[in-house]
Amino acid sequence: MKTSKTLIILMAFVFSSNIFAQGDLSPKRKAAVDSLALEKVRDLSKYISIIGNKETPWSEANRVIERTLELFMDGSEMGVSSRYRKKVNYYPIKAYLERLMRLNYEKVNITWFNIQYVSDLVKQPDGKYVGVITIYQKFEGVTKEGLKYVDTTKKDITVYVERKRTQIDGIPVGFWDVLLGDIRVKETKK
Repeated sequence: MKTSKTLIILMAFVFSSNIFAQGDLSPKRKAAVDSLALEKVRDLSKYISIIGNKETPWSEANRVIERTLELFMDGSEMGVSSRYRKKVNYYPIKAYLERLMRLNYEKVNITWFNIQYVSDLVKQPDGKYVGVITIYQKFEGVTKEGLKYVDTTKKDITVYVERKRTQIDGIPVGFWDVLLGDIRVKETKK
């Protein structure tokens, strides 16, 4: 259902009358792009929850990993932190997702909340727009012995918006595409 909603928003961009000629984001278009970016972050949250869930079959988790990778710019990384160490480790998105799938817990629950833009989209010299969305992630892991680890991490997700072109029935059309970038850890606490 979310995928069809994303497709509807994308098609609204593609078929709007002035998008192909327009090089900047109008306030109305920006609001639609912001909405699409937030939706992609919510999709990522859902995918991470599915991949981390120990009840998800291995084949399903791998399928969801492939869908998750479609949300990101090439070369993006995810920060991983712990209450027990100061250092934040960064992994390529695919490596992070595969590690998440193999976590040594009997049960894992990951929820994201308080998802919001913290920096407005800013146009870059190359014509792309870049912004930051902040999320809070609650991680709960329970071992076979019943020991429970819980932390809450504040993370910043870089969002890239760029104009792309495609052809539909031989007619060139322009549209705005949203991709996620690096996810940086800002704070981890109990």
